Amino acid sequence: MRTQYSMEPEMTDRPLTGRKVFLIVASAFAVIIGVNITLAVKAVSTFPGLETKNSYVASQEFDSQKAEQLALGWEVSAVVADGILRVSIRDQNGDPVEPKMVGGVFGRATHTGNDQEPLFAFDGQDFVAPVKAAPGNWNMRLTAIAEDGTEFHQRIVLYLKG
Repeated sequence: MRTQYSMEPEMTDRPLTGRKVFLIVASAFAVIIGVNITLAVKAVSTFPGLETKNSYVASQEFDSQKAEQLALGWEVSAVVADGILRVSIRDQNGDPVEPKMVGGVFGRATHTGNDQEPLFAFDGQDFVAPVKAAPGNWNMRLTAIAEDGTEFHQRIVLYLKG
């Protein structure tokens, strides 16, 4: 038994009308607009806010604050292990530094929903505090005051593996 194949396209009984074309185009635009609205709402709802109240004033003080911080010669690092945030501050000789005050905000880079203000204790080498941290990208926005009164601010990026 032999089957014959035709190279001609199969015609349907329903013609392509203006109404069908309109519905196809309108559906495509509805999907595009829906996705754009969803992305815009998500972007606005997860925006953490402003870093500073007055950026002009902050920019005028930036260079002097940076010079003061660099003059301290501190090397700062942070790690999270077993729910403990460990912030290490070392001087130019590699010795531990214990500023008057250490604080800050530990949270996600993209939103403020998981922000925590760790209560640090100095253990003789580092500042330690318990934190709740799931895997992913985290920031520690550290604030410290040196013995001479210099304010020290640094953002430390941490990536926690799952």
